[in-house]
Amino acid sequence: MKMKPVHIIAGPTASGKSALALELARQCDGVIINCDSLQIYDGLPLLTAQPAPEDFLAVPHRLYGHLHPDEATSAGHWREMVMPLIEDIIGQGRTPIVCGGTGLYIKALMEGLSPMPDVPPLVRAQVVERYEILGAQGFHDELAARDPVMAARFHVNHKARILRAMEVLEATGHSLAHWQALERTAPPADWDFHVQVVMPARDDLYARCNLRFEMMMAAGALEEVQAFSLRLERGEISETAPLVRALGFRPLRAALRGEMDLAEAITQAQADTRHYAKRQSTWFRNQM
Repeated sequence: MKMKPVHIIAGPTASGKSALALELARQCDGVIINCDSLQIYDGLPLLTAQPAPEDFLAVPHRLYGHLHPDEATSAGHWREMVMPLIEDIIGQGRTPIVCGGTGLYIKALMEGLSPMPDVPPLVRAQVVERYEILGAQGFHDELAARDPVMAARFHVNHKARILRAMEVLEATGHSLAHWQALERTAPPADWDFHVQVVMPARDDLYARCNLRFEMMMAAGALEEVQAFSLRLERGEISETAPLVRALGFRPLRAALRGEMDLAEAITQAQADTRHYAKRQSTWFRNQM
């Protein structure tokens, strides 16, 4: 069986993944595929550190700015998009290069996922409303009564995880543990994964985080946040859209509202970026 190379370039934010992917793509007639859970959305290309316009022109890029900000996505949804995309790139005689820092997406691609049904948006909204009514402890207690297996896995403060467990239970009548125990859908046997995890020394990584945010500001990140905030205020995008969690968005929005000094907002955004990079580094060291 002839093996087909699939390159994966992973690592924490600001580590230099995109530059490495670009160089590799030039060397092997590659196509770069996004594996970042926020870069997949349209709306904040600067703040989510999407490749520069000249990079898009230099080599093909896929799944960047691909979804509307309100569209929900997950590791499973991303995998459904990326699997046929990789097959198509290989079929063209080109090299797929998966690049990003969302580790769960990478594991989903390489190891497969248990079959998981979609949760209707109405069910998801009802579960969130229930959480707001009961509060964290009350919601966790309710989950423990209905699904003790999943409740035991998650701390009361793991909001996203306990919401996910409850919405799957509501939508399917089965515990998330039931679905996770089913056989995983593995990638094709002839895909040969070549993994590079880019891990600069911590001090270097933190310096890169700080410098990159300064470069974002110089390139117009504040104006980008202002434009996106207007779309939120007009109701064009939901206030719960994933992009609202983009590093730096909340402090810059606060500065635009006069609730925070701009210099303080920048400092806060840089600190948030460093903390996120630290968490990613820990994950990649332990998982890959």
